[in-house]
Amino acid sequence: MKVADQEAEDRKPQSDEARSAFTQPTGVIPQPPAPEDESQTTSEFAIPTGLPNLSSPNLASTTQETEKSAFTTPNTYSSRNAPPAFTPPHGIPLVKLTKETPWQDQMRTMLRMPVAERPTPEASQKHEDETGPAVPRVLDLTLRIGELLLAGGEGAEDVEAAMFAVCRSYGLDRCEPTVTFTLLSISHQPSLVDDPVTASRTVRRRGTDYTRLASVFQLVDDISDPESEISLEEAYRRLAAIRRNRHPYPGWALTAAGGLLAGSASVLVGGGALVFVIAAVGAMLGDRLAWLCAGRGLPEFYQFVGAAMPPAAMGVTLSLVHSQEVNASAVITGGLFALIPGRALVAGVQDGLTGYYITAAARLLEVCYLVVGIVCGVLLVLSLGVMLDATSLRPETTFVAVDSRPVIQILASMALSLAFAILLQQERHTVLIVTLNGGIAWVMFGALAQTSLELSPVAATAIAAGLVGLFGQLFSRYRFASSLPYVTAAIGPLLPGSATYFGLLALAQNDMNTGINSLTKAAATALAIAIGVNLGSEVSRLILKIPGATTAANRRAAKRTRGF
Repeated sequence: MKVADQEAEDRKPQSDEARSAFTQPTGVIPQPPAPEDESQTTSEFAIPTGLPNLSSPNLASTTQETEKSAFTTPNTYSSRNAPPAFTPPHGIPLVKLTKETPWQDQMRTMLRMPVAERPTPEASQKHEDETGPAVPRVLDLTLRIGELLLAGGEGAEDVEAAMFAVCRSYGLDRCEPTVTFTLLSISHQPSLVDDPVTASRTVRRRGTDYTRLASVFQLVDDISDPESEISLEEAYRRLAAIRRNRHPYPGWALTAAGGLLAGSASVLVGGGALVFVIAAVGAMLGDRLAWLCAGRGLPEFYQFVGAAMPPAAMGVTLSLVHSQEVNASAVITGGLFALIPGRALVAGVQDGLTGYYITAAARLLEVCYLVVGIVCGVLLVLSLGVMLDATSLRPETTFVAVDSRPVIQILASMALSLAFAILLQQERHTVLIVTLNGGIAWVMFGALAQTSLELSPVAATAIAAGLVGLFGQLFSRYRFASSLPYVTAAIGPLLPGSATYFGLLALAQNDMNTGINSLTKAAATALAIAIGVNLGSEVSRLILKIPGATTAANRRAAKRTRGF
């Protein structure tokens, strides 16, 4: 009976539990449970059973087995001769952003570092809530600040440094600003797995107002200062006030400054009192004619053509009336001094030297167009003067005994720098400094080129411009401001006005070789000015404290391509 019941039980279908993969098969002897031991480790980091312990004394017996593991240290490894790691043994140098250094140098040092080596930003400005900064508003504020700086003539590297400073002050990491001639863009990527946020802005209008430029620099300096609390609303309010501010000098003052600039330049090249007055009147007429062209919507090229014609016409008229009695060529040269775009030339060469080649090429092309406009305006009048046989326009009758009046020339150079500063709409407290800087530049040029040293005019111009750049950078670092207000007006006496005039006159007389040689000399002088200014600024940074570098040798360069 028991056997029949057992067979019937075996014929019953098996339950789900019987078919489970975790059910112990029939015929397997069950293992006794392991004794509970509280001292026995159960961590997931414990070495599993069967894997040899690498720290065990009998490691030699299992060498053949463990060398095949991917986690085993090779027997050729030596801690003393370890291969170089990704991070250098001495570590990545720490960049200390201290208030003792201007924010321009702080951010320039950060921009020249690889992204992986940049330290995490410490937000110097607080936020109203705990959710973090409003990324679109911070990027928009950054672009608006960069637009004002770029429109004011600031270099591309300094514009990027200002934009980078604003973003890091509001706590945005992984920001990459990009500046070209008319386009600003900035990209922010919160992390490697988040989508980047990119914004851009186009600069359509540009103007010269160094007072506004200084105010924008002051705003960026205050935002970068951890001791001052500036919210986004406060920054927007101050930026709007900067845009609404009127120019510090009225229109009549700018016209008078243009006349003073041309008259002073004519005295520099040998003119007298009558030449000073006539050059001033011609420059003021050219300025009014240029304003008339601008009011009719004509491009800037035609504005320069119109501005160059009245000074040239005054010089030709004076030559026809007084013949050899008055140096009429000085009148035209003074008008050229007032028109040569030295500011754009310096900014273009500076961008090229710092590695921003697209912006540099665009700015230098703009300079070429403006110079061609000046050439067209002057050549139209000079051709008429040559046909009327204006003998006083010949080069051999001009610029005699230029170096015989050193005191008058120094005063004229200072007056020229003063007028240039007013035309650039500089702050009143910077006008005296830049006037003295311009006088020092002319004294240095005269000491090198018009004395017994007899240095080449191009080399003397480069050295004098380097001194201007050095002093301008020192003044800007002292006031935590831009160096342009202290540099641009001071290079006015060094501009190649006389060489440009001689070249244009030779072209008007169909003397192509002489004209091209003279214009080439003028271009070399202009480049010497721009390179000298940039070199003076770089020398000042080499001898002064740089954040993150104990010596000047540790300073990062803008580019290190070595020519390939």
